[in-house]
Amino acid sequence: MEGTNPVNKKLAAALSGGAVLVLALTGCGGDDSSEELDAWAKEVCDSVQPQAAKIRSANAAIQKETSDNSTPEEVQKADSKAFQDMSDAYKAIGAAVNKAGAPDVEDGEKKQKDAVKELNGISASYASLRKQVDGLDTDDQAEFADGLKDIAAELDELSKSGNNALSALEEGDVGQAMARQPSCQTATASAGATKS
Repeated sequence: MEGTNPVNKKLAAALSGGAVLVLALTGCGGDDSSEELDAWAKEVCDSVQPQAAKIRSANAAIQKETSDNSTPEEVQKADSKAFQDMSDAYKAIGAAVNKAGAPDVEDGEKKQKDAVKELNGISASYASLRKQVDGLDTDDQAEFADGLKDIAAELDELSKSGNNALSALEEGDVGQAMARQPSCQTATASAGATKS
């Protein structure tokens, strides 16, 4: 099983970069309070938290299958499910941001629409990765390893690109309002623990 193991580790490393996208949704401290903005942030944070947990567990599942003794079939099955879970989670986060409406800040509507579009794009990218991993030939070890390498490269790109619109959405007062929400703080704390 030596052929795929280094590739699996690469895949796991690329995926842990993907978790960063969700963490962008968890702002940092501040005090400027606006009830409308706090209500918006609470709605988004409460919806994001279970999705962030889903993404973390998908990451963990892929990392678990990166050991030497996982067969290509096991790796394929775990990766396929994890990519589907991630796709669903980003879609749900996009839906939550969309449902919450525009935050009460300058350019709020544009920032919200851009973030939703970006989250849906990330969701589609994970769905595409799932199709790719499902299409890999697990009987041919070398071909499977090559296929995983391509997927790891795409994942790496996905984790590097990504959250510009989310960052823009969370600038200033929005980020501060999100930081005040216990559900966003929880997501940050548990994610911070997994990064070390």
